[in-house]
Amino acid sequence: MISSSPLPLPAGGASVSADVVAAGLPIPPIERIRIFSAEQWEDFVLEWADSLRDQYDTIEKCGGAGDMGRDIIAFDGVNPVIWDNFQCKHYKAGLTPSDIWVELGKLVYYTYTKEYTCPRKYFFVAPQGAGTKLSNLLRKADRLKSELINNWDKYCKSGITVTAEVLLDSALRTYLDSLDFSIFEAVPPLRIIDQHAMTRWYATRFGGGLPARPKVAHPPDAVAAHEVTYVRSLLDAYGDHLKCTLQAVADLGAHDEVREHFNDARLEFYSAEALRAFSRDTLPPGAFEELQNELHGGIKDEIRGDHPNGYRRVLSVVKTAKQLPITDHALKERLSLIDKGGICHQLANDRKVKWVK
Repeated sequence: MISSSPLPLPAGGASVSADVVAAGLPIPPIERIRIFSAEQWEDFVLEWADSLRDQYDTIEKCGGAGDMGRDIIAFDGVNPVIWDNFQCKHYKAGLTPSDIWVELGKLVYYTYTKEYTCPRKYFFVAPQGAGTKLSNLLRKADRLKSELINNWDKYCKSGITVTAEVLLDSALRTYLDSLDFSIFEAVPPLRIIDQHAMTRWYATRFGGGLPARPKVAHPPDAVAAHEVTYVRSLLDAYGDHLKCTLQAVADLGAHDEVREHFNDARLEFYSAEALRAFSRDTLPPGAFEELQNELHGGIKDEIRGDHPNGYRRVLSVVKTAKQLPITDHALKERLSLIDKGGICHQLANDRKVKWVK
């Protein structure tokens, strides 16, 4: 008779959170990038390059047929003639020398034929980074150059272009010898992730929630130029209520209720502007505009409704906006009631909302 024993429980304990039950165990970014497709990897590298925008004026994606060995190119912020190349390689293991010979060959050949100039730096970016052999080779520019020459016929002669063989003749060899091979470098994947975490793309790429919002600055005493339109709209609404013409903010001095409302409205507007800036720094383009559109759609009927005057319309519409449930937007956990009111004034500032009919 075969003896048996109870199957042991898996390691890890029995206590789990609601989030784990709903979505499973979180996948660390360093592991997640390894399961990206090649196209997702290029997009991720393009997002990461956005974290380097202080160094560059323009960043472009060139990957695909006809890229001549350039995946993502970035032009220097001071001198746009100078550029760096980011070559994306998404393999299951660390890069080896045989993975890069044809890429080096393309650079040599296409700069020799003057299709483009030599980059200042040439970065290999791969989720597993560079293997030990390649990493050591990249630190020895002269040896890297000689190894490329030795491997030219095997990898480059027929690998650079499908239309013809590229022979390493004396002219091309002389040109190759003149090139600086210290420009080549492999970027460690952890550095890429750390820098990517500083971009607006990180939360949507890896999850984990948004950071806390910075404290909202108090509005300046004087109305700023970017406030003029919604402020004028409010003054018209107050005038409609008071049955008088208000030419400027100073005219509110004798009307306590609307003066207090005006001060509150500016607080709301500046809070919404701060949320716009927060969204710009932490989410992809268009996220805040989607939120504005959602609130706008929720208040349109109230705007169209009958109100005794423009001021009462403002009060009713802003109240409606503050009661709207926002359940499926990335900013919902960072959105306050004040922000919702402020978005109403942003819409007025964009002339999408009119308080006085």
